Amino acid sequence: MRQAEITRNTKETQIRLTLDLDGSGRCQADTGIGFLDHMLESFARHGFFDLTVQVTGDLQVDTHHTVEDTGIVLGTAIAQAVGDKKGICRYGSSLLPMDETLVLTALDLCGRPYLVYEAELPAERVGGLETETVREFFYAVSYAAQMNLHIQVLHGGNTHHMIEAMFKSFARALDGATGRDPRIQDVLSTKGSL
Repeated sequence: MRQAEITRNTKETQIRLTLDLDGSGRCQADTGIGFLDHMLESFARHGFFDLTVQVTGDLQVDTHHTVEDTGIVLGTAIAQAVGDKKGICRYGSSLLPMDETLVLTALDLCGRPYLVYEAELPAERVGGLETETVREFFYAVSYAAQMNLHIQVLHGGNTHHMIEAMFKSFARALDGATGRDPRIQDVLSTKGSL
């Protein structure tokens, strides 16, 4: 059972999240930010993950804490759900087009967090989401999940398309990395551990 249930409560956010890596793409997301809900739904659908996210955040301040903390909790859930990483592919990548946009995502569930994020988003907001928080989301996911994550927007013009392509590409790369390979009996590392 590659599942996780995480609850995180701070003075800024209260979050409950469940994740099933071997799901069918079902999602129920209520973060208080409609566009973030849409992105989480895209993530779940295109990665074939089952995801529920319930967030109460200090949106009267701005979207930063809600977005960042949701990333922390999702990353924590990914780390918990993959467990000891025995038998998984470890690496995943996706080159994903969405209209004029093309996004490359590559990741390694190596236990060493790092984020390379190359995206210049033209608009400051999409719906209720401040677009500068997209990087903060992926940074939080990468560090909480202990993954090396590269996201690069190769082409783009429409900010909505660019962000959505990032979430879909990330989902497909993560699905590949968490996939099982019968040839891998332990962990995919010459060191014998990740």
